[in-house]
Amino acid sequence: MLQNSKYSKKGYDCPVVKDIWQFITYISGASLTAAKALTTMQYRYSINWCGGWHHALRDSAQGFCYVNDIVLAIEMLRKTFGKVLYIDIDVHHGNGVEYAYMATDKVLTLSFHQYEPGFYPTSGSLDDIGIDKGKYYTVNVPFKEGINDDKYITMFQKISNMVNSSYNPKCIVVQCGADSLVGDPIGGFNLTPKALAECVKNVMKWEKPTLFLGGGGYNEANVARCWTYLTAIITGQDDLLSSDIPDNEYFSAYGPDFTFDINPGNRKDFNSFNNLNHIFSVIANNMKIVKELVRKQEK
Repeated sequence: MLQNSKYSKKGYDCPVVKDIWQFITYISGASLTAAKALTTMQYRYSINWCGGWHHALRDSAQGFCYVNDIVLAIEMLRKTFGKVLYIDIDVHHGNGVEYAYMATDKVLTLSFHQYEPGFYPTSGSLDDIGIDKGKYYTVNVPFKEGINDDKYITMFQKISNMVNSSYNPKCIVVQCGADSLVGDPIGGFNLTPKALAECVKNVMKWEKPTLFLGGGGYNEANVARCWTYLTAIITGQDDLLSSDIPDNEYFSAYGPDFTFDINPGNRKDFNSFNNLNHIFSVIANNMKIVKELVRKQEK
């Protein structure tokens, strides 16, 4: 297969690579280990920044993702906790996870992502709400290019709190893709790590077992900044972070200012308040239905 241009050619986003089996077992094994730690009830939070490969499907690799470690981890968590809420804050729609659970009410998927013509993977519209038993248990929050911290944080807090309250999950999985940050060569948002950190803080307030995973991110220096900050938030050590990047073998990658902070850019925000209010209104109506369905199930 390595010698077959069909699988190794440039342009295909998941070419066959050497030691691919070892690669995917390390990724999925780490997420399963992190999930298993939560099932022991000894830990409130668990982290695998090398996980979060949300595009892979049951029968094919997609979008740089060769295995969907998220689905494997969720399946392990379901055995202990039952209902799981999956939240995705990667700039790309979490299509692989959504497709795995779009027909069940055992897992609710909530994805915040950029949704515009031609933007990968082109799925995740506001109207995609699941099918059969899973109808209304798929929630998509489609943003346009350029959304900033304030708008993103407000929408995340309002919608995620409403979903958590309506669905009442026993466990949370959060995919923290860093390609939603400003300066990412693939993403189109204008976010700083502050936005992702506020999302993480909001989820932590629910005080439920939570698995935090990585995801996309193609500005490696900013990814390192972001996940370092999120790790500090989750472990309660953010007050120990310095504003200066410490000396290390990759120090030059953090130029030109060599500081920890990331500032927002000048990208135009195409997300009007009218559009954001419409998104919230549609989701709020669907969550009323979910809340009633859950109430009947728990009788």
